Amino acid sequence: MNEILFIVSILFNFIGIIISYKIFRKTGLFVWVAISTIIANIEATKCIDMFGISVTLGNVIYSTIFLATDILSEMYGGKEARRAVKIGFFSMLVFTVLTQIDLLFIPNSQDLVNDSMHIIFGFMPRFCFASILTYIISNTLDTYLYDIIKNKLPQDKFLWVRNNCSTMISQLIDSILFTFIAFVGIYSWKVVINLTIVTYTVKLIVAILDTPFIYIAKKIERKFKQN
Repeated sequence: MNEILFIVSILFNFIGIIISYKIFRKTGLFVWVAISTIIANIEATKCIDMFGISVTLGNVIYSTIFLATDILSEMYGGKEARRAVKIGFFSMLVFTVLTQIDLLFIPNSQDLVNDSMHIIFGFMPRFCFASILTYIISNTLDTYLYDIIKNKLPQDKFLWVRNNCSTMISQLIDSILFTFIAFVGIYSWKVVINLTIVTYTVKLIVAILDTPFIYIAKKIERKFKQN
């Protein structure tokens, strides 16, 4: 069941990006990045078993941020892609601070959700730091790598190369940094390395599957220019 939902989730997210881009264009991608950073942090609190391995939710929608910034890099340039990264960083920072403030409020006798909020939003400071730091480093790296590859290869060709290479490299850095910052000292080195491999594998699958959708976005952009 989880495997089927995984595929459905991937398709829904990719189609959502395309619809957002088609309707709202650049603004739609900015909004998608902001929403994704928040949802990914919430989903990451839930663990599931899938394909015989244990993973946390949030990897799929977090990975779609890289597709959104790649589309921005392709259509509008690296400057706009990095602007989206900054918007996502600001959204994540505000979300983290506000949820931690919310947890400090004393609930009244009628409250039903305080315990659940502490479970979902009661992140350890170390995890918050790991999430924010790895986000800004890996996503910024992705935009620069995309620009470098785009300038080195013919821009009318090799779209799949710059999309996949920039994402795969930056996602690898993301997976290594996050698991090492968040879990070294908590789990054994063997567990940390396994977590890194599993996390990166999931993100790698999403990165490969997003390739057709950047071509769809490119086609949409051509139609915009023709009209």
